[in-house]
Amino acid sequence: MKFIASIFTILLVTVIGVEAKPLKVFILAGQSNMEGPANVSTFDYIGDDPATAPLLKMMRGADGKPTTCDGVWISYLTGAYDKNFTLNGKLTAGYGSMWGMEPTKPGDKIGPEFTFGLAMDKAFDEPVLIIKAAWGGKSLHTDFRPPSAGPYVMPKETQEVWDKHPQGAHGIPKAEDRPKWNAEKIAATGVYYRLMTEHVKKVLADPKQVMPDYDPAQGYEIAGFAWLQGFNDMVDGQVYPGHNKPDRFALYSELLGHFIRDVRKDLNAPKMPFVIGVMGVGGLKDQSTSMVAFRQAMAAPAEMPAFKGNVLAVQTAPFWADELGAIDAKRAQLSQMNHFLNSNHKDHANADGKMTDEQKKEYLKKYEADLISPADQALWKRGASNAGYHYLGCAKTFALMGKHFAEANLKMMKK
Repeated sequence: MKFIASIFTILLVTVIGVEAKPLKVFILAGQSNMEGPANVSTFDYIGDDPATAPLLKMMRGADGKPTTCDGVWISYLTGAYDKNFTLNGKLTAGYGSMWGMEPTKPGDKIGPEFTFGLAMDKAFDEPVLIIKAAWGGKSLHTDFRPPSAGPYVMPKETQEVWDKHPQGAHGIPKAEDRPKWNAEKIAATGVYYRLMTEHVKKVLADPKQVMPDYDPAQGYEIAGFAWLQGFNDMVDGQVYPGHNKPDRFALYSELLGHFIRDVRKDLNAPKMPFVIGVMGVGGLKDQSTSMVAFRQAMAAPAEMPAFKGNVLAVQTAPFWADELGAIDAKRAQLSQMNHFLNSNHKDHANADGKMTDEQKKEYLKKYEADLISPADQALWKRGASNAGYHYLGCAKTFALMGKHFAEANLKMMKK
């Protein structure tokens, strides 16, 4: 009997041990590419590449529909035009960009969260909770500005330009409008950082609001953070002047360092692994001065001594679909020709402005047929669903991002 009792005790402890593992919590945040613009209609394209075909099998069930994770839940805060809302549920496809979608259920797009969650579901026996907060068109220098970075201070070079144009020019407000500009800047500073942290704290105060079966006795562990943002900073010449300077975006590195320290402090997670998704639009072929400088600035915090081993930068440029990018370049040529025809541009067919609307339409139709083949059209429809600054809305790209973000996070957890 003692032997049987001992076996029973061991089994009971084992069962309790499994159930008592804390909930693994991962936070995903950023702007539109973290929202996720890849339409589920581009899933088939993932299977065209033998290297990513296994990933598609994870993303779809036997019925051909997107996988629904039994072990992963998500709470997603997003919005448009400052009207925010939250979506909660088991992780599946549809927790991407919600622009124009009904904000009461998942839509038809994905970001990195889908394969990130699938990878974590596979890695852990215990349940996983993803808390995602993302909004389109938000900067780190203002919208997500972390508290320890202090107030926004205009760069000296930019202030000198403004001082030379008291009447305003090229986006510079008039002198009399600048107090209002400053007031609006102060009001906007850090708003989305606070929304993000408040949402995380609200969810973790009562995880049952997202996961009905959550047992408070098991507790939770904030096990990682993934950051995918940057486009609004990269194109802001006022905040980051000096277009040809190799250290033009040094301020972004500094701000991101503040951001990492602040979220760890505010969420009481001092050793939380942090993954930086480095800007990759345009792919590896984009070696423009600004893009190269910005990618270096984004990745730089991972090399700071204080962050060695607990911050990793994941380059997303290798996940860009070059063949779709080539078609996108042709589509840009088509758009440019349309502009030329309607602006009577010299050196083009309608330079004298005498073409009728029907003639312009026919000219453009032939120009498109000569430029973009039926095969190009079919491939674009199969693999792309958005613009270049949104990684072409290619699900293959976002699936690879999520997978590699998860792998980087797991690598730091093992350390």
